Amino acid sequence: MTTDDGTQTRGAEALAEANFATYANPVVTEAIEEAAALRNDADAEKLHKLRVALRRMRTLLWAYRPILDAKYDNEQRDLFKSLASAAGNTRDWDILIELVENDGDETLLGAFRKHRNETAEKSAETLRNSHLDRTLRDAVSEANRELSTSSGRTPLTKFVQKRVKAAQDQLKKRMHHASKAGGSDYSSYHDVRKAGKKVRYLIEFFEPLLKKQQRHGLKNLKQLQKRFGELNDVVASRDLLNTHRASLPDGVGTKAALRALKKKQKRRIKAASKLL
Repeated sequence: MTTDDGTQTRGAEALAEANFATYANPVVTEAIEEAAALRNDADAEKLHKLRVALRRMRTLLWAYRPILDAKYDNEQRDLFKSLASAAGNTRDWDILIELVENDGDETLLGAFRKHRNETAEKSAETLRNSHLDRTLRDAVSEANRELSTSSGRTPLTKFVQKRVKAAQDQLKKRMHHASKAGGSDYSSYHDVRKAGKKVRYLIEFFEPLLKKQQRHGLKNLKQLQKRFGELNDVVASRDLLNTHRASLPDGVGTKAALRALKKKQKRRIKAASKLL
């Protein structure tokens, strides 16, 4: 039997074991569509959408971790993380170019664009060769096989409420730690960003099954993700520039761009800290 929101029921109660594919299949379909669009065009926006879909799959696997084999879960999440990283490399260059386009000369920006285009082609090629459609479908099939043969009978509503609470508690702890650590400890801010993203994705997956207080605050989560994402953009851009300085053409200056990024980072740390 299928309920109005698509969840599969056994008897009168929907079970978590029977509903993994209900949540996974739409994400898989989206990822496959974005990957297929890369066959002829290494478009950064398509790469970004693919990265988001893969991140959402990792979050769903995290949610189901208590009733999935831990080894399988770790392997799949590592795979999706690797593929998401490949999909995100092009966007990293786009962000760096956007952040320094008013503070770097045209020679520097030209070198960045060259790196960006080479990265886009490499990312698209990696994803084309990954057989992503088969990889994702196999992952869902294997998870379904494991869950369907499990002796567990876990009520879906109770299960997802508990998992969302665990993610929300993790976010609160990380926010508390970041507020105590201060802006000098960027890693604690990065942890807040990742925890906030996890909570947001889980609420979007399971919203109809959650208590009102668990659904509340999605708007604030999006604001947190935006602020901390902007901070991550500038930190990642500084790292990217420093990593590739040696490969830039002779005579290309990076001091002005690095100064500008450092100033932006200070401003964005202040903005992010206000949300803690």
